[in-house]
Amino acid sequence: MIKTKKISTKIKFIGALLIFLITSVIATTIYLNQQNIKDALTINIAGKQRMLTQKIAKNVFYINYDSTQNFTELDEACDEFANGLSILKNTDNNKKVLAVPTNEISTQLIVVSNLWNSFYKDVQNFKVIINSNKNNEAKLKEIILSIYKNNTILLDNVDKLVAMYTKYSEDKTNFIKTFQYTSGAILFLLFAYSLMQLKSIESHVNSFMKYSKMLVKSKNISNLAPLKVGSESESEIIEVSDTINCFIKKINLAVEYSNEALNQSEKASSKLEELTDEFDTIINKLKNKSLVTKHLNNSEDIVIESTEELINSTKKLMNLKKELEKLTKSCQDLKNQKV
Repeated sequence: MIKTKKISTKIKFIGALLIFLITSVIATTIYLNQQNIKDALTINIAGKQRMLTQKIAKNVFYINYDSTQNFTELDEACDEFANGLSILKNTDNNKKVLAVPTNEISTQLIVVSNLWNSFYKDVQNFKVIINSNKNNEAKLKEIILSIYKNNTILLDNVDKLVAMYTKYSEDKTNFIKTFQYTSGAILFLLFAYSLMQLKSIESHVNSFMKYSKMLVKSKNISNLAPLKVGSESESEIIEVSDTINCFIKKINLAVEYSNEALNQSEKASSKLEELTDEFDTIINKLKNKSLVTKHLNNSEDIVIESTEELINSTKKLMNLKKELEKLTKSCQDLKNQKV
């Protein structure tokens, strides 16, 4: 047996599904957008590291060329690079930067960190040599060459790190787009499904209303056809149709009893007319008393038979009355239930 659904259940199910899906789309989109904002900050920090490596190398060149001992800008660039690298490795909630998102980026951060340690060591050695009063040109030249060499390697690996963060962010953006398109398609299908369900409900209700109007306008109540509903109809429609069909069945039974009683009455009336005619014929034509008596006896039998038929008709009329009383009571009960 096919399990039917209530109209209210269908509407609640569709509404709950719509609310859940829309809420999920909004919540997921907001979350992913927040993640994109954090990714943008992370990419900005990683991109700034490239600039800082160049800034450090430039300051080393200027200090060596001018023979100055002003390391302020150099120290600031080194501190900023170290701080940025620490944020990328360990996260910083104040800057809204998340932890390392992938193992690939984590590995690259370790490589950059090792290169930075070597590069920073050369920078510190450069400062020591510049601050010393000793004439150590060979050592200074060696340190400067090491700084320039390591700077290029560090820059390339920082570029690679930035590319990884950018790719991760782009993949997430593509995921957001795919998710939004998929959610849009699901919403469209859900709206289409909702429309189909509403049209189905409307069709069933229209069929019921059409039959009800036909029943009200019908002048002939004999042999009323029952209301037919499909098994896919809603339970409310099926329940109402069953009630109406029960009512129609009782009306048809009452009409059937009435027609049968009417036929019996017509037969009895016809018999009585025949009996009357026979009496007139017998009295006028028969002179022999014995023959009259014989015919009277025959007529008496006919009267008895007619009387029995009248009794049967009376019983059927009484049954009809009982059925009509039951029908009236059922209608009153149905009315009281609705009230």
